[in-house]
Amino acid sequence: MLFDAREDGVAVITINRPETRNCLARDVREGLAAAWDRFERDPALRIAVLTGAGDKAFCAGGDLKEMVETGMTVPPRDLFPLPYDTIELTKPTIAAVNGVAFAGGWMLAQACDLCVASTTARFAVTEVKVGRSSPWAAPLIHMIPQRIMMEILLTGAPITAQRAYEIGLVNRLAEPGAVLDVALDLAREILANAPLSVRAARETVMLATEMGRSAALQAARHASETCYRSDDAQEGPRAFAEKRAPRWTGR
Repeated sequence: MLFDAREDGVAVITINRPETRNCLARDVREGLAAAWDRFERDPALRIAVLTGAGDKAFCAGGDLKEMVETGMTVPPRDLFPLPYDTIELTKPTIAAVNGVAFAGGWMLAQACDLCVASTTARFAVTEVKVGRSSPWAAPLIHMIPQRIMMEILLTGAPITAQRAYEIGLVNRLAEPGAVLDVALDLAREILANAPLSVRAARETVMLATEMGRSAALQAARHASETCYRSDDAQEGPRAFAEKRAPRWTGR
């Protein structure tokens, strides 16, 4: 696993096993868990970009050889280090999908807040083709229509990056070789905004996803109080009035 803590506040996490199409072998899972933990604990890092080494695969999924060797039945709850699921994160994440994102690779891309994909990338939930299951895909219903989700899970057939973009799974498309650059551009757009406002915005989206309308409104108001009472909430309007760039402090 490669971890690049950039001075601009972006952590670039790279799954570095191109010879195995960046599959989620034990050492990759352990490295990914450590990388997420490092990102969350470093206050200088505000957003993470997850990508894969090489130009063939973002992540080809779980290690099927390991499953055979261990006779794996139901995967342990903490087997895969998933952002906002088995790994607790409070900061935004972007998947930069440079190649195939199959099974566990789709799972990782789905778990991140945003997704940038190469025009040559492909996505698939292939578990039905190898006798496994994909319970982790349940939240996908909040991202794409039911019948499209049904087809993807029942057939296991890959979809193109363009199709993924059309159905709302991907935020932005990039030419091959430019995926990381486009993801970093997206990260910089987010970094330009007030940190507490970004956090409140992310919480609002997740609350709205998980709750009914009235409950989500009430919870979102509560989640926004820290932002509203911050110094940045005064700095933003002041900077606008003075026609200058705001100086965010995150307080």
